[in-house]
Amino acid sequence: MDLKSRENWGRLLIPAGFAVSLFPFVSSGAALFLGIALALISGNPYLAKTRKLTKPMLAWSIVGLGAGVNLMTVVAAGIDGIFLTAVSLGLTVLIGVFIGRWLRNSKEISTLITVGTAICGGSAIAAVSSVIRAKDESISVSLGVVFILNAVALFVFPVLGHLFGLSEEQFGLWSALAIHDTSSVVGATMQYGQHSLAIGTTVKLVRALWIIPVALLFAKFYAPEEETAPGQPKASSLRNFPWFIAGFVLMSALVTAFADLQAYGHQVESLAKRFLVATLYLIGCGLTLKTLKEVGLKTFLQGLILWVLVASVSLAYFRWS
Repeated sequence: MDLKSRENWGRLLIPAGFAVSLFPFVSSGAALFLGIALALISGNPYLAKTRKLTKPMLAWSIVGLGAGVNLMTVVAAGIDGIFLTAVSLGLTVLIGVFIGRWLRNSKEISTLITVGTAICGGSAIAAVSSVIRAKDESISVSLGVVFILNAVALFVFPVLGHLFGLSEEQFGLWSALAIHDTSSVVGATMQYGQHSLAIGTTVKLVRALWIIPVALLFAKFYAPEEETAPGQPKASSLRNFPWFIAGFVLMSALVTAFADLQAYGHQVESLAKRFLVATLYLIGCGLTLKTLKEVGLKTFLQGLILWVLVASVSLAYFRWS
């Protein structure tokens, strides 16, 4: 198939795949796989548009999911997850820095992969890259590594959860700690059960709050103010902060406070889940042959080793604690 024919097929198949992902029988994993398959087979001529759509669609999906979660569950999960989040985040950063030096990866890429694994994937990479003024290629490669591992997690985690007999609460906590992006946490826990979805989403959103202090620390120690070019504004660590966290909590509070809204809340939640599946399809469309070529072996190894360590240790903790 020549380049022109491949592009023409892509213009037809990518929108068709999006329409298919909206049907209720399509699971989150199937939607992601469909997006990846179409992007690799026919290419994605709408790459800039699909990537632009992904962020707002994910944000509104998360807000909508809050309509089906009791606020008391949010509060309890948030409190329970604070200690585990703090400990795992600190250890992940330390181990990630060590692995990056061991593999002799560039400091910039190593930093981005580490914070992406430690906090919340692409959102953390975007926020920290802005304060350390990372090069575009470093950001692209780091996002590529996280993307590939996210796709794997969406399929592998539910299987492992059932294999090791994790409860819905345990699986939700494990997913929130060991899966990079919020989208894949929601996609994996949604397959495991409603309670798992509530726990996983809440703890992951609490984890995302660490973007602010971590980005501020990097702004202070990684990119000192004196290195900023004269007249150039300092990058804001808040620019890429996921504000949909507040929307999720507010939606949950409204449905919990007003019993009459609960029936509507479940309808909104169902719509949000379908919207999330379509978002995962668009995310899958972002994995192109170019992205795969940009990810070098050593860079991928750092992300893979760090992710496997985090997932294994946290799984052992929840399985045998």
